[in-house]
Amino acid sequence: MGERIYIFDTTLRDGEQVPGCQLNTIEKIEVARQLEKLGVDIIEAGFPISSPGDFNSVVEISKAVENPVICALTRAVHKDIEVAADALKFAKRKRIHTGIGVSEYHIKHKLLSTHEKIMNRAIESVKYARTFVDDVEFYAEDAGRADNEFLARVIEAVIKAGATVVNIPDTTGYCLPGQYGEKIAYLVNNVPNIDKAIISTHCHNDLGMATANTLSGVINGARQVEVTVNGIGERAGNTSLEEVVMAIKCHQDLDFVTGIDSQQIMKSSKLVSTLMRMPVQPNKAIVGRNAFAHSSGIHQDGVLKNRLNYEIIDPAEVGVKESSIVLTARSGRAALKHRLQILGYAFEARELDELYEKFLTLADMKKDVSDEDLEALAGSEKVKGKRPIELISLQVVCGKSTIPTATVQISFKGDTFTETASGNGPIDASFSAVKNLVKRRVRLEEFLIQAITRGSDDLGKVHVQVEHKGSIYYGFSAHTDIITASVEAFLDALGKIA
Repeated sequence: MGERIYIFDTTLRDGEQVPGCQLNTIEKIEVARQLEKLGVDIIEAGFPISSPGDFNSVVEISKAVENPVICALTRAVHKDIEVAADALKFAKRKRIHTGIGVSEYHIKHKLLSTHEKIMNRAIESVKYARTFVDDVEFYAEDAGRADNEFLARVIEAVIKAGATVVNIPDTTGYCLPGQYGEKIAYLVNNVPNIDKAIISTHCHNDLGMATANTLSGVINGARQVEVTVNGIGERAGNTSLEEVVMAIKCHQDLDFVTGIDSQQIMKSSKLVSTLMRMPVQPNKAIVGRNAFAHSSGIHQDGVLKNRLNYEIIDPAEVGVKESSIVLTARSGRAALKHRLQILGYAFEARELDELYEKFLTLADMKKDVSDEDLEALAGSEKVKGKRPIELISLQVVCGKSTIPTATVQISFKGDTFTETASGNGPIDASFSAVKNLVKRRVRLEEFLIQAITRGSDDLGKVHVQVEHKGSIYYGFSAHTDIITASVEAFLDALGKIA
């Protein structure tokens, strides 16, 4: 077992500061309960004095979860701290998170203050918070751009005043990994009482360095990381929970562990994305749609031979069922053969070569090729198994001055049946004949015809959806004759009822 890294999740506080992504109290409780399942150690539930809604959310989250520490944010202001303490009254384990800016920018241009006054406010706020709770975290805002010597003096003073955790935020995402790691190392080596508190990272992603900076901080002595699900947050976002957790899990040589149940990561990601109406970018590490997708032929062949060739994480570890082999114009024969086998098709080498050429033609016209496209390309002679109801023959008479009439002959359970019917068109007439044959009351819910390519003699595919006694059944077929494809698709759906 490695050394424990505590996961401080601020999805519901810093993460929720994304414009247009605010949650109501019920939604926040749902996220908090999922964070508890995920295994986070601390949930920063809100900034109670900022609004009645935030205050109420901290109260209700405190009631709703059992295991994580519930944390409330404040400024270095007595009233903030009093309101936070009141909001935390139902929490089983509670923490007040108070602090103040310590960089020259914040001291001179935001707070219009002096180093001495900032030091005094920091000490006083921690002492006051300790009169309400035993667990007090102090944040040194904009520590990433602060003078290390002054930062060290502030940290020493707040620990002496009673801070149990000291947060060293790279508030503007300015630091490079080496700089941030050196800052943490400086505190470890120059704050005499640093062993009496846990050092925490809180990195923003303005330069895309949040995860790297956080890991650099951990390597240099931090033992708590402040993160958000999907890396959401102010401006370019916060450090991504899933990235830090899986980096630690992958690099066992670092000898660190977390309490996160990584199989809950994808579920947590989707919940936050859905409730906050904030889609995850497809190429997002760990939780993006393409994180375990392979489209290059070389990569696909390598993954099919051994997943470890191109994947350092087993998708199941983060709650993803399996890798996806996405068929595109860059895919090779190995990927095509693999997908066809999954769909139930088997081809000889020569047949596969011919099909691969058709596949490439289609792939050049589409961004990716679906299973339905492959079904159409494979052709009806390779359909999986024998359908319960088989079309033996179909004859249709139609024209401008002729009533459309269809004669359908089918095979069902070893017997052959024939029926003729008319309709509003050749497909309607054919469907009417089929309905008369199977004697089932069904309603056609959806009928979709799609062309595979532009040529008039190429395959067309048909999807149908029928309703029978409250249940929905789907049918599919492909044929160069679109009427035949339609009847076969209809029979495919009816066969599933049978």
